[in-house]
Amino acid sequence: MKTCFVKLAIASVVLSFSGLAAAADTIKIGVDGPFTGGSSSMGVSMRDGVRLATEEINKAGGVMGRKLQLIERDDEAKNERGVQIAQELINKEKVTAVVGYINTGVALASQRFFQEAKIPVMNNVATGSIITQQFKDQPDNYIFRNAAHDSIQAPMIVEEASKRGFKKVAILADSTNYGQLGREDLEKALAVKGLKPVAVEKFNIKDVDMTAQLLKAKEAGAEVVLTYGIGPELAQIANGMTKLGWKVPMIGSWTLSMANYIDNAGPGGEGARMPQTFIQQPDTPKRKAFIDAYLKTFKPKNNRIDSPVSAAQGYDSIYLLAAAIKQANSTEGPKVREALENLGTKVDGVVMSYDKPFTKTDHDAVTANIPVFGEVKEGRVVFAYAEDMKKNATVKAKAAPAVKK
Repeated sequence: MKTCFVKLAIASVVLSFSGLAAAADTIKIGVDGPFTGGSSSMGVSMRDGVRLATEEINKAGGVMGRKLQLIERDDEAKNERGVQIAQELINKEKVTAVVGYINTGVALASQRFFQEAKIPVMNNVATGSIITQQFKDQPDNYIFRNAAHDSIQAPMIVEEASKRGFKKVAILADSTNYGQLGREDLEKALAVKGLKPVAVEKFNIKDVDMTAQLLKAKEAGAEVVLTYGIGPELAQIANGMTKLGWKVPMIGSWTLSMANYIDNAGPGGEGARMPQTFIQQPDTPKRKAFIDAYLKTFKPKNNRIDSPVSAAQGYDSIYLLAAAIKQANSTEGPKVREALENLGTKVDGVVMSYDKPFTKTDHDAVTANIPVFGEVKEGRVVFAYAEDMKKNATVKAKAAPAVKK
């Protein structure tokens, strides 16, 4: 009887240790984004792109013989929720790295905890110019990004307005960190052209009446409205113009491509233009495979990805992290960070080819040669210019840094 108890005890210990080994055998990656609320079309698309890449990597054997395990959390686009999630991912879940962040404010509030814990963060959607610069004064920076930051987008937006002959420009930006930092970038880009906006107006998240802001822009003689906000409020700008019977072009940041802008604005949203790193067009074998797999797996309405940019960049972010972990042959934060800064293998992504995308001093993978202009047409985002569509069939890579004279 005693022998039986001893055997059972040993078996219990063995099972306990094997369970711990199985749990430890996965590589935990945190996924943080807004999966509910006004930013959710970006967050859910990003998350689904991340899921798709993770499934592919795991089917191919994982990384270092270990499966990737996603720890997903909905930050609801709230700074305080992002902070709570960051602490949970670090202290409870013990993640190796984090991908995500849709909202600039949430990123800036949350990523400081990962910086302190020496855990890499791959921002795959948030575009505030300051995001990768937040800890540039520290010896090691753990914040990376594979999205087109606003210092790229703002000059593109201004150049598009200028090229089309508009000199009287109004800016409408939301009151968040994203909107106000983007507004500053727009004003800087306008100043380079020797221009000042004729009106600069602010609105809040969940505002449904933009009449006051639009009337000021109209009375100031604005020929074009430049925007920095997210889908629902951008749709209210388009709807407000329709109500006023005042229709001037809208040119704004990449978020004018969000499904909840396109759907809520309806016909009034047609013609809006915005920089895009990815347009849902199967113009290379890699992009076709990605689009086909995404549509088959997630079955979005009308075969339209709600936020194609978010989905594609989410997908690429996991492959970048996997390549770094493999190169580091470790899940230790400092080693993964160092590998990201010195990636020796090229990562063929959906957005671009990532060939040495990061260095010690440059943690932004996307350069100004990557985005093109999209345009809302018949409920979808298409290429605004035929020449961009032709060029996009060639896989792009990061531009070499400018040589200082």
